[in-house]
Amino acid sequence: MGFLELTTLNGLPLWALALTCVGVFLASFMDAIAGGGGIISVPTYLLAFHNLPTYYALGTNKLSAGVGTVFSTARFVKNGFVDWALAVPSIVLALGGSMGGTWLQHHTPDVVLKYLLLVVLPVTAAVTLRTRVWPDAPGRIDRRLQAAVAWGASLLIGAYDGYYGPGTGTFLMIIFIRLAKMDTRTAAGNVKVVNLSSNIGSLFTAWQAGYVLWGVGAAAAVFSILGHYLGAGLAIKNGSKIVRPAVIVVLLLLAVKVASELIFPEFWG
Repeated sequence: MGFLELTTLNGLPLWALALTCVGVFLASFMDAIAGGGGIISVPTYLLAFHNLPTYYALGTNKLSAGVGTVFSTARFVKNGFVDWALAVPSIVLALGGSMGGTWLQHHTPDVVLKYLLLVVLPVTAAVTLRTRVWPDAPGRIDRRLQAAVAWGASLLIGAYDGYYGPGTGTFLMIIFIRLAKMDTRTAAGNVKVVNLSSNIGSLFTAWQAGYVLWGVGAAAAVFSILGHYLGAGLAIKNGSKIVRPAVIVVLLLLAVKVASELIFPEFWG
């Protein structure tokens, strides 16, 4: 048995654990800079968990991603950048939506999830990596319409987060700013609260179904915290020099892996 074949946490080989931790670090680094870390972490988990159903990769990702989200959410709450009148109902709706989305994921055939990932992840990456200029001041909008937009988005995007996840924060930011007319800081604070809630709902549902590898997820969570800490201390233009190539490389590797798995299933055992 070679060094890299040695089993580690949850029976994974050493190379798979190392790949997971590095990928989660890069994902959280990206998330701290511009959001959208899931477009790195989800493919990384899929590559590392190559001999397990997709449900394990998506479920365990919620554990490491959720830990990092706790820290960034706390920062926005502490600084008063959360509109609680909108956030409280959003929390309930995001929880319900994500639990429903994860339940649906568990009832989707694994091969269908693989095909969908080949389409969803590149599109999400393109949306996430686009240069965006957000407004510093809120726009004019009726409060009831704003609430309807925010709550509807929390339910629908929360369901998406439970089903897949990558790009959740970016999609919410676009909706909260462009449609709900929030200023950037308030939108970001409410996005973090909603995202944390959907992470918790999805993680709970995946845990109940037995699709969370707690040892691997906890180890990756340490790297998630480190990535958030370092990413927050760097300028966006410097961080993007690392983030964008990493996204492209990881997505290409995933595309090759999934395509070969579908075409040559006997090769992967």
